[in-house]
Amino acid sequence: MENNKVEIPRASDPNNLAEAFLILVEIVKLLRKHCPWDRKQTNESIAPLLIEEAYETISAIETKNDNEFQSELGDLLLHIIMHSIMAEERNSFNLLDVINKIQEKLIFRHPHVFSSTIVTCEEDVVRNWEELKKSEGKTSALDGVPINLPSLLRAERIQHKASRVGFDWEKAQDVWNKVLEELNELQKAVQEKEQHHRIEEELGDLLFAIVNYARFLGVCPEYALQKTNNKFIQRFQAIEAYAKEQNKPLTEMTLEEMDKVWNKAKNNP
Repeated sequence: MENNKVEIPRASDPNNLAEAFLILVEIVKLLRKHCPWDRKQTNESIAPLLIEEAYETISAIETKNDNEFQSELGDLLLHIIMHSIMAEERNSFNLLDVINKIQEKLIFRHPHVFSSTIVTCEEDVVRNWEELKKSEGKTSALDGVPINLPSLLRAERIQHKASRVGFDWEKAQDVWNKVLEELNELQKAVQEKEQHHRIEEELGDLLFAIVNYARFLGVCPEYALQKTNNKFIQRFQAIEAYAKEQNKPLTEMTLEEMDKVWNKAKNNP
């Protein structure tokens, strides 16, 4: 059994941001040294947790729960520090390198703030941003969209980046017409009993078109679907609660009974 009595680092001034940050870094280093679980982790092993923490942060933003928001931002900061310390341990880079790199990037990509470049609108900023990224070695306007993003969110980011260089529809109605076109093509593929991969392809095209239309409406399709998921869960759980009240297995309820409870839950959110 390891001795866990490690002296806790304390900031002399809790209101000193720089000191508080360094104390946090020191705590994480102590955990890497003295905690069996933290010690055995790698960048790869905690990568999925980083994604989870990001989504929990988004959830706190959506629910406007600032207490949770504060906590989740702390969890994200912990992951950034942990990943950087792990990289330092394998002699790759350290936390100072991470901080210096983002400072340099922000200054370089905002010449209208830190240099003499003149912009007159947001579009000028976006145009300069894309040109500067290309000068950093980007070979495509679509570079930088993570392959592991959820598919709806990734589609939105791909479309957004393409639009920044002028590859975009002019009107929302044009995009809606494309949605209808893709819907008809999917329906035709199903009716003609085409091979599974063709139906899958047509469904993907339809979803991509819907994401594009959502972008024109100013709606994030990932968030929209997540809200619908939550709504479905709430209404389905109302059916489960009703079945429990009636002391009746859910499988013995008729679809008509379920629909009745569903509609009641729908009208009384």
